[in-house]
Amino acid sequence: MNSFTREQCADFDRLDELAEYRQQFDLEEGLIYMNGNSLGVLPKAAKDRVQEVVHEEWGRGLIRSWNTADWINLPNRVGDKIAGLIGADAGEVVVADSTSVNLFKLAAAAVRMRPGRSKVLSEPGNFPTDLYILQGLEKFQQGQVRLSTVNRNDILDAIDEDTALVVLTHVHYKSGDMFDMAAITQRAHEKGALVLWDLSHSVGAVPVQLNEAGVDLAIGCGYKYLNGGPGAPGFLFVAKRHHEQLEQPLSGWFGHANSFAMRDDYEPAPGIKRTLCGTTQVIGASLLEVGVDIMLSASMSRIREKSLQMGDLFIKLVEQRLSGFGFEIASSKDASIRGSQVSLIHEQGFAIMQALIARNVIGDFRAPNILRFGFTPLYLRYVDLWDCVDALVEIMEQEEWNRPEFKKLTAVT
Repeated sequence: MNSFTREQCADFDRLDELAEYRQQFDLEEGLIYMNGNSLGVLPKAAKDRVQEVVHEEWGRGLIRSWNTADWINLPNRVGDKIAGLIGADAGEVVVADSTSVNLFKLAAAAVRMRPGRSKVLSEPGNFPTDLYILQGLEKFQQGQVRLSTVNRNDILDAIDEDTALVVLTHVHYKSGDMFDMAAITQRAHEKGALVLWDLSHSVGAVPVQLNEAGVDLAIGCGYKYLNGGPGAPGFLFVAKRHHEQLEQPLSGWFGHANSFAMRDDYEPAPGIKRTLCGTTQVIGASLLEVGVDIMLSASMSRIREKSLQMGDLFIKLVEQRLSGFGFEIASSKDASIRGSQVSLIHEQGFAIMQALIARNVIGDFRAPNILRFGFTPLYLRYVDLWDCVDALVEIMEQEEWNRPEFKKLTAVT
């Protein structure tokens, strides 16, 4: 196993073609931020954009800005930009609502598109909101559909002629393990089922080619690798071949064929617009657009290359410097099936992470014993990985994690 030094990590940074992007983000001096897989860093340009939206478009333009500032087309405009990051076509993606709401809309629509089939398939340990929404759909449908969860290694065999919909997260939120999107989508189609992919830990982090894989439906969030800010609106994808058949249950006025005709009866809009529901989150969508524009200006292949290099380096540093302290690596060492994060297992994971955060090195904890470290190539440096592991070494050697203040559970972990 190669042994690395901090100077070698600094050399990697000097050769990094993406290094210039770091200056576009508002990062506190001395902060090591390895939690962009949960909440991305503030783009500096977003500060100017929010001033423009609040003071000019809202403050001076007022309601006129639905036309003059083109607020009305925000969902489609930003959606088309995100389409360029996930291998979709213009007119197949909109920005709207939250990830959870979008999952309900599309899952409910999908099971209606497969009448006579009763199974919605997922995996245990999927992101909780995905399972909660599907459980809610099961109750809402009063037994007409049932949620079935099977181990990820058994997904292909579990897709059968009774399966209406397969709902999976492309990159797992805990381990970072990545599904073979094309293979699972193909098997589902062979059995006549639809597939809905959650891209929340994929978009902006790993290359995604929805149309190339033949994907039917997808959802994702805007506040992780897209740097759209806390509570940024989500997005959804529907392949064009399904547009006219899709009937989503939240038939709000923005999804109407003519919203301002103010008719009593609902008529779905043509195309992807029918997936909209209520009024656009104008400020949130405008800030998300800033993050998406930065992502579009970078090379996705280069982002992925740096992400893989960082993941491999972090794993080697953990093995090199943290052996004997009780850590296990929860993520795959096979970079080809790993997203843009590495997770560690430790029985004192929560307290260790709190001690690390107290040193201004920010990752996060996922119960019961996972420490997550996200790699966001546009602003994370290779020396940050060294310094993170260096801090972990000191925390373990000095048993800092055993201090009472680091064992006190917080509302958000």
